[in-house]
Amino acid sequence: MSEEKNKESLVPNELIASRILLIRGQKVMIDADIAQLYGVDTKRLNEQVKRNKSRFPENFMFELTNAEKADVVANCDHLENLKFSPVLPKVFTEHGIMMVANVLTSERAIQVSIQIIEVFIKMREMLTDNLSLKLDIEEIKKKLSNHSKNIELVFNYLDELIDKKENEKPRKQIGYKKQ
Repeated sequence: MSEEKNKESLVPNELIASRILLIRGQKVMIDADIAQLYGVDTKRLNEQVKRNKSRFPENFMFELTNAEKADVVANCDHLENLKFSPVLPKVFTEHGIMMVANVLTSERAIQVSIQIIEVFIKMREMLTDNLSLKLDIEEIKKKLSNHSKNIELVFNYLDELIDKKENEKPRKQIGYKKQ
């Protein structure tokens, strides 16, 4: 069923996932990438955002610094044109992307935004699964460490018993003696 859904989708999920960046500790998408996915010009997208500024608080959208812009251009080949732009790009979080779809209101924007949100959800699920796996591994390491300590303790006790036995005087035999 997911293959059928992928065939119906306007944009491949892999393309969307490749456009999600980690900036300031948040998963975001650059305005140029969102505009391309939604089938609009970046300028038009930013005009709509500017007209609806109250819908985009700091945790939905923020503007990159010059250093962040340079870093993004250096690491993302498809964003090479940003190098020559005098305007600092805006980036949108998952919630900001959904809000962009609300202000653009085209059918394509709505469909693609749903698809983008689904990719964000899949990424979050993968991270959660990964975290769960790491916690399980740490728990196993603790158990193994405890087992190693317990085995070492047993060997120490055995060594003590052997030393004690060797240092003891032979005991006089008691009981029935053969003639």
